Amino acid sequence: MTQIDWTRAGKYFLLMDFIHGMRLGLKHFFRPAATLNYPHEKGPLSPRFRGEHALRRYPNGEERCIACKLCEAICPAQAITIDAEPREDGSRRTTRYDIDMTKCIYCGFCQEACPVDAIVEGPNFEFATETREELFYTKEKLLENGARWEAEIARNLELDAPYR
Repeated sequence: MTQIDWTRAGKYFLLMDFIHGMRLGLKHFFRPAATLNYPHEKGPLSPRFRGEHALRRYPNGEERCIACKLCEAICPAQAITIDAEPREDGSRRTTRYDIDMTKCIYCGFCQEACPVDAIVEGPNFEFATETREELFYTKEKLLENGARWEAEIARNLELDAPYR
């Protein structure tokens, strides 16, 4: 003969699990929503967020890249291509700096390898395109991104400086 657990049977008969579920649902029903209305509201981004790439310039307008090619060498996806030549003053600068964003894995190694903070991954994550060709970034496109996001990139690098 089996023993009847009257407590369990009573909870089953009175639908206690159902009542607890309804109580939990009603408790959360009257709380303010945690959802953001995305295109109009945006959540906070970490200063270490790795988004669209950008090439930076010095405050005097000269581009920072010294054509050391460390970013090209460290890129695990081999997405970066750099050509360089010496200038009249003896310094080296890039003539070609291309990133194939379809290959990029957003690891941030290029940014970490750069000794002058020339290539950075900026805060922009909204750069969807309709064709693959638009994701082949040339030096001009990267410099435009740097000019567009310079204030936010500089602030993020300053906030991240104690951890570098």
